[in-house]
Amino acid sequence: MVAFPQIRLRRLRRTEAIRALVCENHIDINDLVYPLFIIEGEGIEEEIASMPGIFKFSVDRLTSEIEEVARLNIPAVLIFGIPQEKDETASEAYNPEGVVQQAVRLIKDTAPELIVITDVCLCEYMSHGHCGVVVNRQADNDRTLPLLARTAVSHVEAGADMVAPSDMMDGRVQVIRRALDEKGCQQIPILSYATKYASAFYGPFREAAESAPQFGDRRSYQMDPPNVREALREVEQDIAEGADIVMVKPALAYLDVIRQVRNTFNYPLAAYNVSGEYTMIKAAAQKGWLDEKQAVMEIMTAIKRAGADIIITYHAKQVAKWIASN
Repeated sequence: MVAFPQIRLRRLRRTEAIRALVCENHIDINDLVYPLFIIEGEGIEEEIASMPGIFKFSVDRLTSEIEEVARLNIPAVLIFGIPQEKDETASEAYNPEGVVQQAVRLIKDTAPELIVITDVCLCEYMSHGHCGVVVNRQADNDRTLPLLARTAVSHVEAGADMVAPSDMMDGRVQVIRRALDEKGCQQIPILSYATKYASAFYGPFREAAESAPQFGDRRSYQMDPPNVREALREVEQDIAEGADIVMVKPALAYLDVIRQVRNTFNYPLAAYNVSGEYTMIKAAAQKGWLDEKQAVMEIMTAIKRAGADIIITYHAKQVAKWIASN
């Protein structure tokens, strides 16, 4: 094998142009999905204290945000709803006039080409904050499934292009797929939160979505962080049930899981760069402890390099601006 001095790997790092020519992984605007929090009410545009730069919008204040997302050529948004009224059957989740349903209609009127993905979960709508119907202080898997299916159908009837079940109940992809097909919505894809870990990095999201559990935790249905083989079983199961895209969540602490899923399954793969990961960068940048642009783009590259095709991130607007300015 030829070695130094004939081989000098630094030759291909000498200039920006050469580095770009041989770059192995590129972050593209088309990789990005931007999460949005929609809150019931009027005249609300409220910054989330633990997520600087991210806001909760009422539907009547949403238009300018959607116009900006479309102007930046971000292809998709992921919608989370925050209702005023919560109960033990999550009735506002599948209300045809619920906050998500209203938001979907407005978004499709404002930017018809924007892909609208809706998060299908019940935690924001349940009085107890858990992701399903609770019996004896435990989430009841099978009683939850019909409500998830009903919610997904209501989102699609409002105009959603894709639904994303995030509850981690067993069998929910199958039940949602069947419900959509029965309504003649065979063309609607399911983006499954196939591998969603019980993570400490969801804290700011739970503040934003007002969805922290009132008792206990979600470890009985979200995945245990040490497990990787189990993650592959979750993905395999969701694909078998009809998922079109699978997701790993969170992203940064689970890059190895993203790589394992990529190596094992030939399916579109999303990764969710979650609220706590966003907040860490924002806080450090505000302190002047790191360069925000450099750190964010390094993280985006790491997620892409690990194998993700789609990156759901609160940094999406800023990343799109950086990419466009290069």
